[in-house]
Amino acid sequence: MIERLFVPHIGALPHLVPFVGPEAVERSRGRPFRARLGANESSFGPSPHAIAVMQSAARENWKYADPENHDLIAALAKFHAIPADTIMVGEGIDGLLGLTCMMFVAPGDAVVTSDGAYPTFNFHVAAHGGQLIRVPMRDDREDLQALVDTARRTRAKLLYVSNPNSPMGTHWSEDQIIALIAALPPETVLVLDEAYIDTAPARTGPPIDIANPNVIRYRTFSKAYGLAGARIGYALGHSSVIAAFDKVRNHYGINRVGQLAALAALRDQAYLAITISKIARARERLSAIAANNGLTAIRSATSFVAIDCGRDGAFAQRVLDGLLDRDVFARKPVAPGIDRCIRVSCGIDSDIDVFAEVLPAALAAAHK
Repeated sequence: MIERLFVPHIGALPHLVPFVGPEAVERSRGRPFRARLGANESSFGPSPHAIAVMQSAARENWKYADPENHDLIAALAKFHAIPADTIMVGEGIDGLLGLTCMMFVAPGDAVVTSDGAYPTFNFHVAAHGGQLIRVPMRDDREDLQALVDTARRTRAKLLYVSNPNSPMGTHWSEDQIIALIAALPPETVLVLDEAYIDTAPARTGPPIDIANPNVIRYRTFSKAYGLAGARIGYALGHSSVIAAFDKVRNHYGINRVGQLAALAALRDQAYLAITISKIARARERLSAIAANNGLTAIRSATSFVAIDCGRDGAFAQRVLDGLLDRDVFARKPVAPGIDRCIRVSCGIDSDIDVFAEVLPAALAAAHK
């Protein structure tokens, strides 16, 4: 059998993907969705300046991207007021998480995360042979004390925390994250996923401290910046950690159009502010729609809203199936305790109008 030719832990992995994309679901259904509200993309779109740059750059896409990401890193260094050698650009946060596991996780090493947290991280840990240890969430948030206690007990190489949290949309304060960092065991690196930091309240993320080699922070242009298809993310960390990224990264992995678009988007902070206000309004609309249907929206700091369906995971799955049947793409958490919710992305008014239209029927079908 071909499995015998693989590295042992790869041959033993099940055939899984972290997410089933909306395109795959549309192919299986034989028709498109009316509203695409499940992948946490920004249907508000990127900055017009970024769009213009992408249109112009398409004519020169015969060129490779700058493998050093020089201009983008220089702009990010100025934006965050940190040295350029403390920033690494990668193929979205997903690509950077894979490199992180490559650098730190050997087969058998313990890695701690929350049960129900971002599954792509788990996917990378498994691919590198790590021993994934899941800690239940508490009150719809990652249990920071239990996470750090588990990391200390297991001598974990990595501890994954997302702030704000996916898939629940909750967040911890700056002071609480600072306390978590102070409590880290010396052998543990904190993987602090801040994909949704742009839509979070002030003082959610602590000041960037690139002097601490035990903390790596991850940001993206996929969410509030509206460039999910560009696949541009970046990591912030100690210069020695960033130098290690440079040893293992795919130097030509960044696409040139996305690289230039990210630079243009970063420079257009006025458009980002407008988008963030639209996301906040969409959160309010989704929360009101939930309340009008007898459901409870969990207060969100992200570009999506987790909606408590009020019963168990099986009922929430029926609600989700009802939405899919009525051409609304959404998703739901799967871990026990949080699987009672569905998750709906913030989007343009017309998409949310469709969600408001079909949710009552989806709920009625779920109750039947």
